[in-house]
Amino acid sequence: VQLQASGGGLVQAGGSLKLSCVASGRTFSIYRMGWFRQAPGKEREFVARIAWNTVSTYYTDSVKGRFTISRDNAKNTLYLQMNSLKPEDTALYHCAAATSLGLNTKASGYAYWGQGTLVTVSS
Repeated sequence: VQLQASGGGLVQAGGSLKLSCVASGRTFSIYRMGWFRQAPGKEREFVARIAWNTVSTYYTDSVKGRFTISRDNAKNTLYLQMNSLKPEDTALYHCAAATSLGLNTKASGYAYWGQGTLVTVSS
């Protein structure tokens, strides 16, 4: 499975961005996809995840009510709609895919990773 993320950019606090992640290759094997982010000098952290064949979603507390994860299976595309952005959301955002059950909020639970797209929120 190959993943290509896009949609990052510079936005003012309170603004919105929508990230996309296109999956290719053995997409039929995808069980779950997620978004992680890594700010400068910090560890990679879980943001949100979605099951590939159900409506199950889960978010980290800091983005609940502001971010929405979704997918379009026909386009093999994962999305992250980010609203009410804050400077602390500034990070490199990575999409990831899992092909089996695992720790769905841990990076170790995902076998495939995109290259990341940078989100910068100015105050």
